[in-house]
Amino acid sequence: MSGGDIAGLIAAGVFALLVLLLAVPILKLGSVFDEVRTAIKSISDGATPLMDEVTATVSTTNQQLKKVDGISSNVSDASANISALSSLVAATVGSPLIKVAAFSYGVRSAFANRTKPAAGRRSR
Repeated sequence: MSGGDIAGLIAAGVFALLVLLLAVPILKLGSVFDEVRTAIKSISDGATPLMDEVTATVSTTNQQLKKVDGISSNVSDASANISALSSLVAATVGSPLIKVAAFSYGVRSAFANRTKPAAGRRSR
């Protein structure tokens, strides 16, 4: 064996040792990738039912909002009808009621002036 052969054997041994030392982190990295793959699979398996529930919730919420929209439009119609009714009552009952109040005030003041004797006035 010559010196070149011994140097080649030492270099091959060092290279084999280097490969073994680098193999350990590569194997650990492979197990890390396996764990990441498992975690992503479990997340995607859990996300599918969650998406279904969110879709159902949004659908139910939209139905409830349609009902609330119908209720608010009915309340708006009712308030418009009540406003028209109060205007009608004010126009129909208000004017005659004011006239009756004015007439009754006039009658009361006429009777009040009639029953009081006039001071300093002579009757013939």
